[in-house]
Amino acid sequence: MATDQATERHSFQTEVTQLLHLMIHSLYSNKEIFLRELISNGSDACDRLRFSALTEEKLMEDGDELSLHVSADNETKTVTIRDNGIGMTRDEVIENIGTIARSGTRQFLDSLSGDQSSDAQLIGQFGVGFYSVFLVADKVELVTRRAGETPDQGVRWTSDGSGEYTIEKIDRADRGTEITLHLRKDDEEFAEDFRLRSIISKYSDHISLPIRMPHTDDKKKDELETVNKGSALWARAKSEISEEEYNQFYSTISYDTESPLVTLHNRVEGNLEYISLLFIPSKAPFDLWDREQRHGINLYVRRIFILDDAKYLMPSYLRFVKGVVDAADLPLNVSREYLQDNKDIERIRNASVKKILAELRRLADKEPENYASFWKEYGRVLKEGLIEDHDNKKALADLLRFSSTQNDSDTQDVSLADYVKRMPMKQKGIYFITGDSHSAASSSPHLEIFRKNEIEVLLLSDPVDEWLVNSLNEYDEKPLKSVAKGALDLDDFADDEKKKASQEREKDLAGLVEKIENLLGEKVKSVRVSHRLTDSPACLVADEHDLGGNLERILQSMGQEAPEAKPIMEINPDHPLIRQLTPEHDKLEDWSMVLFDQAALSEGAKLSQPAAYVQRVNDLLTRASLLAG
Repeated sequence: MATDQATERHSFQTEVTQLLHLMIHSLYSNKEIFLRELISNGSDACDRLRFSALTEEKLMEDGDELSLHVSADNETKTVTIRDNGIGMTRDEVIENIGTIARSGTRQFLDSLSGDQSSDAQLIGQFGVGFYSVFLVADKVELVTRRAGETPDQGVRWTSDGSGEYTIEKIDRADRGTEITLHLRKDDEEFAEDFRLRSIISKYSDHISLPIRMPHTDDKKKDELETVNKGSALWARAKSEISEEEYNQFYSTISYDTESPLVTLHNRVEGNLEYISLLFIPSKAPFDLWDREQRHGINLYVRRIFILDDAKYLMPSYLRFVKGVVDAADLPLNVSREYLQDNKDIERIRNASVKKILAELRRLADKEPENYASFWKEYGRVLKEGLIEDHDNKKALADLLRFSSTQNDSDTQDVSLADYVKRMPMKQKGIYFITGDSHSAASSSPHLEIFRKNEIEVLLLSDPVDEWLVNSLNEYDEKPLKSVAKGALDLDDFADDEKKKASQEREKDLAGLVEKIENLLGEKVKSVRVSHRLTDSPACLVADEHDLGGNLERILQSMGQEAPEAKPIMEINPDHPLIRQLTPEHDKLEDWSMVLFDQAALSEGAKLSQPAAYVQRVNDLLTRASLLAG
């Protein structure tokens, strides 16, 4: 079909060898995107023809349906992508293909105005997507003819990506462009039909134009079949979509056989236009606690798949959310694989987060059983939001759930709002205790005075709770107070008479307290009379601004050095054991050490010298037994 015109050899118009190498080996991390890029370019070409034909009907020529054809030849190890779009002239091929980073689509977009511009769903705006072909091909042949030109105005362009290309005029009856890739030895997998179909399904399923391939049925091998759905579910009106369709789509993107707990379909118009279709799975994924796991948001631009694992579209504490975000216009870098750090992304992210939190609040208020299911699956990871997301702290605080001494169940079903409603008039703060387990927290001696006075205490046993309470200092103007830190304010519990009696006991035990403090030495910051114990003889308390014992142990288990903080030991003046001790007691040192170690054990700490503790206990028991005898 070639004419008698000589084949011309040209160099690419730039520092080509280096630039092609950069694009092929650096810009793209995934070889299979070459097909996405070529399909996107073909789709652009068809859209350009459709727009141009509005004013020049003759450009449609025979009026064939606009479409894309993809085929593979396993014998020759080639892949061919063909469109019947607008095509290119010789000069346009040199300008758009022979000049790297020169985009015909970008130029065409710039020429549109008004509604045409907003309606043009064109995506090849950067002029380098075509060169992704050299990821998999060592030779590429492009034949094309501009719509409206005569058949003898066809063009053939070939290159091996080394820095030069050839171009020649040919006869070509069909308008549009056909690209044939001669695959590299290592990339011959792409000559398989099923491989191409899977790539189309992944990246180009929602392109509105039909993408056709040879039929898989041997009886219909000469026929073509459409392999893309051609319809983006999220682009349809919510009123047109059934719950079954939503669930089916969710299953497709998540591989989850269960229906989602929450479905959120949102369309935003204005200066920033985008559609989001988000799901919260009914069950947490197995890798929920892997903070480096892949996120579940897929990013599209005008229904063209751009990127999965779009972690910048959803904060880490919402990493369980699945779905798609389809933006009308976003600035992409030249590879289309990464988004620039820009305000539009931030606005989409912020709006999506607020939408999700609002839906969770609705669920908590209107469907408490469903919210309880959500919290059971995702409560611990949602708590991370209090640490990370200061802008939504109030909304997140309203969603928190904890167990408490109200029912001593390990079920986390008490909200901060519920707690505040139940607070006695005199109570000034929200009391809590942390522990490495629910049983450790609920059995702590620090709760004794609270239980006696029927003062509710939140039982926090998730590791993240230690950081949560440091981030959430108050709720509804009520400060959060640890019952295991600082001195206890008796105003919440005692009348004036009880306060006076307590002060008298402190005076009576001043000598004993001083002696025990001296005997314990560097083990403690101080020793004092307790106002929180009713049954236990002693407990350990962290100073108001020191790390609590539980947080210290968590940090140590993570291999981190915790700041050295000595505990305060409190003794119960009403306990029979304490009443029998005096500064002159001959075994006071042993008793002091045993009381300290028992207090440490009661809060889940490990003893530094367990053998010494056992020996002291045995000695004291033997002595008590002999005295009793």
